[in-house]
Amino acid sequence: MKTRSTRLSNIPPYKFAEIQKMKKKALEAGIDVIDLGVGDPDLPTPNHIVNKLTEELQNPANLKYPSFAGCQEFRKAVAVFYKKTYNVELDPDTEVLALIGSKEGIGHLLPSVIDPGDYVLGPDPSYPVYRMATLLADGKYHNMPLEAANDFKPNFDQVGEEVLKKAKVMFLNYPSNPTGATVDIAFYKQAVDFAQQHDLLVISDSAYNMVTYNNYIAPSILEVEGAKETAVEFGSLSKAYSMTGWRVGYVVGNKDVIKSLSIYKSNVDTGVFTPIQLAAAHALTSDQSSVSEYNHVYKQRMDTMVEALQSIGIAAKPARAGFFIWAPVPDGFTSEQFVTTVFEQTGIIFTPGNIFGPGGEGYFRLSLSIPNERIYEAVERIRQGLEIHL
Repeated sequence: MKTRSTRLSNIPPYKFAEIQKMKKKALEAGIDVIDLGVGDPDLPTPNHIVNKLTEELQNPANLKYPSFAGCQEFRKAVAVFYKKTYNVELDPDTEVLALIGSKEGIGHLLPSVIDPGDYVLGPDPSYPVYRMATLLADGKYHNMPLEAANDFKPNFDQVGEEVLKKAKVMFLNYPSNPTGATVDIAFYKQAVDFAQQHDLLVISDSAYNMVTYNNYIAPSILEVEGAKETAVEFGSLSKAYSMTGWRVGYVVGNKDVIKSLSIYKSNVDTGVFTPIQLAAAHALTSDQSSVSEYNHVYKQRMDTMVEALQSIGIAAKPARAGFFIWAPVPDGFTSEQFVTTVFEQTGIIFTPGNIFGPGGEGYFRLSLSIPNERIYEAVERIRQGLEIHL
């Protein structure tokens, strides 16, 4: 009996799962592992958000099946957030959709808007879900290289005409995972012009939009005039509010695309648990001081780790957003060789850059989402225990 579809068989092994197997084996052997591989915030969800969830759980009406589109309170809160943060007007009824985290939304959007064989333009390196969602929708992922010389931004002029004729969608992700790169509104204007010229849907993944430093404010693609004609933007409460396990996010923008996604979702899921939506609405519209406080913590960790890496000769640079450091591996190493060597010598887990696509080879990524004392312990191990001649 065949137990796996052809499209599923085309999906390569999930590399992060392999890293976790390596971690599990080391822990069983008594090794004190410091995991800087996965970006799951260690800082707690702010108390006022947890308290709001607890309050909403007491209302029996909130415990029924939720609306797949999202409750009115949450969709209005997203619209208020966009107006206050970006001066972008959104219709909560047609231009906002609640998601079970942005990952779910991205995975369901592609089969809603592309047909088998359609091309999807995507960054390389990139969040692996873009590539996997394309494969699961029977599409073809076309790499747009992100190079340090171009500040890890795609060069739209490098996309060939034959690919553009078959392309339906283009992914953008800023602030970027894994590179930490950021852009300004002029870049988004260029992207919107390119998309309109070639009849592309732009999917802007803005999961790290609020985790920013040094007075940098991440723009929204929807600030560009006419962007709603060609773009949607995904957002998440996971990172800024430390709500990864809550699984709540949103997509905003082009109402026809959102309608297509809502049709798909209405047939495959039953929405986000209502108390979580109401707590998320409260998070977006209430006191934002915790966001600034948490960003200050991540910034301190980043500066500490960058200094440690530079002290052993690694050309690391602090990012203006997100909680990842993206740095080149030393000469003579592949990404996986370097990460393996670091783990064997220090018990520290980094993520090899090639997990994020062929353009990630020669780099590694580390996350700053572990407690401060473990960050400092990792720094000391790197300085004292990493026997790599640079």
